[in-house]
Amino acid sequence: MRTETEQTIYLKDYAPTPYRIVSVELDFRILEENTRVRAQLAIEPRDTTAPGTSLVLDGDGLSLSSIAIDGAPLALASYAADDNGLTIVEPPFRRFVLETEVFLKPESNTKLMGLYRSSGTWCTQCEPEGFRRITYYLDRPDVLAPFTVRMTAPQALAPVLLSNGNPIDRGDAGDGMHYAVWQDPFPKPAYLFALVAGDLGSITDSFTTVSGRNVDLAIYCTHGKEAECHHAMDSLKRSMAWDERRFGREYDLDVFNVVAVSDFNFGAMENKGLNIFNDKLVFAQPETATDANYHSIERVIAHEYFHNWTGNRITCRDWFQLCLKEGLTVYRDQEFSSDEHSRPVQRIHDVQNLRTSQFPEDGGPLAHPPRPDHYREINNFYTTTVYEKGAEVVRMLATLLGEAGFRKGMDLYFERHDGEATTIEAFIKVFEDASGRDLSQFITWYLQAGTPQVTVSDSYDGASQTYTLTLTQTVEPTPGEPDKKPLLIPVRFGLIGPNGSPMSWNGVSGGTVEGDLILLDKPSVTLTFSGVANKPVPSLFRAFSAPVKVSSNLDQADLLFLARHDSDPFNRWDALQTVSTQLIAEAARGRRWSDDDAHALRQALVDTLANPDLDAAFKAQAIAIPGTGMVSRHIGKDVDPDAVSAARKDLVTTLVGPIADQLAERYAALVSDAPYSPDAAQAGERALRNGLLQLLVSGAGRGDLAQKQYETAGNMTDRYAAMAIAAQSWTDEAPALLGDFRTRFAGDPLVFDKWLTASAQAPDDGVIERMRAILAAPDFPKTNPNRLRSLLGSFVMSGSTQFTRLDGAGFRFVTEAVAEIDKVNPQVASRILTGMRILPMLEPRRREAGRVALETLKSQHTLSRNVGEILDRILAG
Repeated sequence: MRTETEQTIYLKDYAPTPYRIVSVELDFRILEENTRVRAQLAIEPRDTTAPGTSLVLDGDGLSLSSIAIDGAPLALASYAADDNGLTIVEPPFRRFVLETEVFLKPESNTKLMGLYRSSGTWCTQCEPEGFRRITYYLDRPDVLAPFTVRMTAPQALAPVLLSNGNPIDRGDAGDGMHYAVWQDPFPKPAYLFALVAGDLGSITDSFTTVSGRNVDLAIYCTHGKEAECHHAMDSLKRSMAWDERRFGREYDLDVFNVVAVSDFNFGAMENKGLNIFNDKLVFAQPETATDANYHSIERVIAHEYFHNWTGNRITCRDWFQLCLKEGLTVYRDQEFSSDEHSRPVQRIHDVQNLRTSQFPEDGGPLAHPPRPDHYREINNFYTTTVYEKGAEVVRMLATLLGEAGFRKGMDLYFERHDGEATTIEAFIKVFEDASGRDLSQFITWYLQAGTPQVTVSDSYDGASQTYTLTLTQTVEPTPGEPDKKPLLIPVRFGLIGPNGSPMSWNGVSGGTVEGDLILLDKPSVTLTFSGVANKPVPSLFRAFSAPVKVSSNLDQADLLFLARHDSDPFNRWDALQTVSTQLIAEAARGRRWSDDDAHALRQALVDTLANPDLDAAFKAQAIAIPGTGMVSRHIGKDVDPDAVSAARKDLVTTLVGPIADQLAERYAALVSDAPYSPDAAQAGERALRNGLLQLLVSGAGRGDLAQKQYETAGNMTDRYAAMAIAAQSWTDEAPALLGDFRTRFAGDPLVFDKWLTASAQAPDDGVIERMRAILAAPDFPKTNPNRLRSLLGSFVMSGSTQFTRLDGAGFRFVTEAVAEIDKVNPQVASRILTGMRILPMLEPRRREAGRVALETLKSQHTLSRNVGEILDRILAG
């Protein structure tokens, strides 16, 4: 394998730069053939810098045209420039101004990092290390400076000129050119720099902050898409108001702009005052966007806005601290969504995402702590461990401290570290100082990889009325971490009596219990509760109070008892999921469930549907049968995906058959002719109706219902659900529905993505050849991340049995595609390749077929650092 230059970066080697950048002035002259960038950097040595120390600036593929210090051109012997940067051999030992001029070609920048062009619009993406593709700089997050940016561009091609901060000047520059000047008064790292120049439509609004300041708001988009931006604008205003109420954070600039672009490696970027978004997370209208799209737009708009304080005003000292901004901000956007909608349903969604994406990462060859201690390619650490597990760690901190204690700590964090680039240790320290609590053990969550396994056993002594509960924690070894330390695990709990009511106790011994919270801080803790009148059923990890896997001695009857009586909605849902998962897993191993077991689960599902106290959105989650990926992860090793898929289908058929007519009646009763709204009530009813459709199609062969719903649907949620459900079961109707959908929405790229996803998740043997044909089509946009993720990302992440085919065809298809994509966009290629992380848990024949495909990729292609690192880590696992 040949890769780009490789260098492993270690946290232990961190040191401040010898020089600091005091201020930045940038002058862009943007033309179609190239862009000229002039930079004036005011630089000074730090107190610890020795005279004669070279100044080394980062650069990536820049073409240097001129260089000067304080206006005097530098002699050739005074500097050296190459593809990796610029070195000033012996700069002045005082404050000085470095002036450079470089030329860029945004049109040919297919990596979509730095300055590039998307559908005619010039835009930037600089996180984590894209600014070095714009000009020479100390491109790291601990170098903060205020920026002033002047842009000059053709008026006809780019009437809109945007950058960070506030606009301070604009005007005519002659010869059909115009200019704009933006100033960001808040010091920021270069990764937060942004520029947009293009011919864009927009919608505008305003927001009055809690102190009475007016903020001008705008969302810029492709002409003709303005009407699809209003949900995003509404989400932004609600986010701003929520952050004031919940965290006391007021916006700090005069303007806040969002720009939607069609080519973007990420979902969105929180650049100060100028958020650049993947257009799929801005555009929404009922005919083309699903309820899930509306929710994603709201969540990501909120997430990027919340970064203004947790990421921008306070940023990361180094990229190892990435979870400091991302995990914290994910927690904040989850709380926003919980307050805006159903808290239990939001919690279920969050945990599903964690279990589907992060648990496999934590348990496989790509495992790493939320704060890793080394990396080869930082782009590969924008992972679910950093984001989702990082959010769970923050949530545990809030659980331990309580709402008031957590808010007190956050207030101190903002007060103490505003304007700084800081660390996880500093973050934890503010909560220690605010609460007076020792959190030295808690920080291990940030430093240790792997998902803890908590084993639970209990016993009851009726004579003494004592109940004993034992909790034991273990963490399996992960790459580079053979030995694990015990964690501080908050276990929110309750005891439920035989009549389904909460039980009380007189006292507890053997461990630490704070109200409804058990602190599991040792390898094993045994608690004895006294004054317990009857044997209880324990409800543990309520609201999923810690990101752990749990195994207990609760049998199916106990779990279904919790599903009916637990006051914690999350645990009611989780109990049903656990029962279904266990039945499918056992059947996949050759031990099929009994009729009594199936009847008990079926009745629990019927009771859940009939319960008037549960809302529709919750019921939709409760009746969903776990997917093959979830069951495979429960089995853990030597998994046969075909056996799991067959067992799941068998269980769904067994459960649905006797109650199919009852489910069909309930499905029909949920039909509504009310005008579409993405609000929680309507979305919940649609979710339940489509959940019932899923059961009826996969368990009772009712493909006709899917076809009818598709043909009569008045919104994209119902139309797409019908098509996707038919495709996932590959009903007789599926090919025609897929064909009609493609024809009907061929002109809308974001809806085309939905068709790509549904096509990729079809389980029939022809799916790989169909995907090859899609990729080979002359009009398929092979450089667009959304299209590639929708097709290939969906294929590898969906748990499709076609991906894990015994003949290895799925693995070969993916690695061949990765090799081609890597030539154009290494970030997208490496992200798709992470789907191969499942290899260690597969049975030996599939595992070997996957390894052969990876070895072929390694031996036959020149690979980027991004792909090379992921490939090596998977093979090493």
